Amino acid sequence: MEIRQLKTFWTLASTRSFSRTAEVLNYVPSTVTMQIKALEEELGVRLLDRLGKSVVLTDAGHQLLPYATKILNDIEEARCVSSQNGELTGTIIIGADEVLCTYRLPALLRDYRRQYPHVRLLFKPLSGQNLKQSLREGDVDVVFMLDEPIVSSDLHTEILLDEPFLMVVSPDHPLASRATLSIEDFNREHILLSEKGCSYRTFFYRTLVKNGADSLTELEFNSVEAIKQCTMAGLGIALLPKMALKGEMERGELIPLPWDLSEIQFATQMLWHQEKWISPSIKAFTDLARNLLQ
Repeated sequence: MEIRQLKTFWTLASTRSFSRTAEVLNYVPSTVTMQIKALEEELGVRLLDRLGKSVVLTDAGHQLLPYATKILNDIEEARCVSSQNGELTGTIIIGADEVLCTYRLPALLRDYRRQYPHVRLLFKPLSGQNLKQSLREGDVDVVFMLDEPIVSSDLHTEILLDEPFLMVVSPDHPLASRATLSIEDFNREHILLSEKGCSYRTFFYRTLVKNGADSLTELEFNSVEAIKQCTMAGLGIALLPKMALKGEMERGELIPLPWDLSEIQFATQMLWHQEKWISPSIKAFTDLARNLLQ
């Protein structure tokens, strides 16, 4: 039994795809097939079944997986101890949506780089609807999401920080000086929204319609900064996380509206696959994320 065979098996168990495993490990697909076949022959059991384009672990595969994870983790720890005078090494691939990429993660990435300069950090900005899939396909190691509390059978999820939201307009908007608002005040207003698939965009729009708003005009943007700039220019009303509005509100460029948003319960969350091999460098990264963001 070779270490590379175990690594290939572990990666295949995460991606559930021969082609994706080949991409992750920089192999040709035939190499993946050859290594899995050799491992199965040595163990005398079938480790997986192909169901169409998907890969499913057999009972024997499920039994082998925790042992493969432990062996690979021990090897990574041994490498860390024996190289760079015990300093952590390796590569971490991180995914996050645009809001967290801009407002929450820069300080985390900066501090981690300072503490562990020999670890390579690769960052992938992804839309919210692709983040969980990227974990399941093995494209990333850890993702951060701004969403309602996530419950998953195959992903480990942690809430790091509750994120309040505000509804904002420009100072010269007709609603900016109002002490109270009714749902009728939103009729015929322009609503500045993030791209489709964003969870809080869906929640925001659904809440307005449910409460009786009609004749709403939607303007869609793929950037929080674009939404803020257009809101400051007086183009309409936006709902954004408070973390993205601090500077503009302090300068008086955006005004919060007196509208109850207590139903919106979103949080910054950290996720990884439950079957993911957590190397010492990834563990150090998640520990630092908890310390900085909680």
